[in-house]
Amino acid sequence: MRCGLCIPFRVAVYSAKILATRHSPDNKGVQVFERVLVLNASFEPLNVINWRRAVKLVVLKKVEVLQESERVVRSARMAVRVPAVVRIVRFVHFHRWDVKLSRENIYARDKYRCQYCGEELRSKELTCDHVVPRSKGGATEWVNVVTCCPGCNRKKGGKTPEEAGLSLLKNPARPSWLVGFQTRFTATDPPAAWREYLYGLRGG
Repeated sequence: MRCGLCIPFRVAVYSAKILATRHSPDNKGVQVFERVLVLNASFEPLNVINWRRAVKLVVLKKVEVLQESERVVRSARMAVRVPAVVRIVRFVHFHRWDVKLSRENIYARDKYRCQYCGEELRSKELTCDHVVPRSKGGATEWVNVVTCCPGCNRKKGGKTPEEAGLSLLKNPARPSWLVGFQTRFTATDPPAAWREYLYGLRGG
C-alpha cells in the first residue's frame, strides 16, 4: 500500500513540529503530537509510539501503514499524512500479561454497558456490581463482578439477579490480555482509526 511517507526521515521531521499543529482540525493553540498504534503482523495491538518513530519505521520498511491520520507534515518538496495505525512486517513474540481485576478493566471488558439493561454510559457514570452479593458469600472475582448502571444497581441492591427480577446479558468471565491494553486509552478516547483494531471490529 503506497502512502507517500517514503521520504528522508530528517527532511520530514524538519518542519513537522509547527505544521502538525497548524494542520490539526481540532487544534486550539495546543501542539498536537500524533500517537501511532502499532500492530503485530497478526493485527494484535502491541504498542503506541510517537509519529516521528513511526515515520522512521515506515522509511526503513519495518512497518506498513494501515491507516493515516488527518495530520499533515510538510517538507520543502511535498506534504504527507502522519500514520495513525501501522503493522509490523515480521511477527513479534511477546508475553500476554494477566489482566488486573480493577474497576476500569471491568468496564472495558463489558464495553461500558450495564450488564443488566444494556445501557452504555461513561466511566464516571457506571459502578460495579457483585452478581452474587458479598452478603451472600459472593467473591470479588472476574466471574462475579459486572458493570452496572445506577438504576439497576439500586434495583438489585443486596439481592441476586433472580431475586431482583434482573438477568445478565452474558456471563462474566476473565478477559483476555487485550482488555488491559484497551483500558490505557479509555480516558482520552482513542482515535477513530484505532477502534476497529483495539476493540475487535475488523471485518473478515
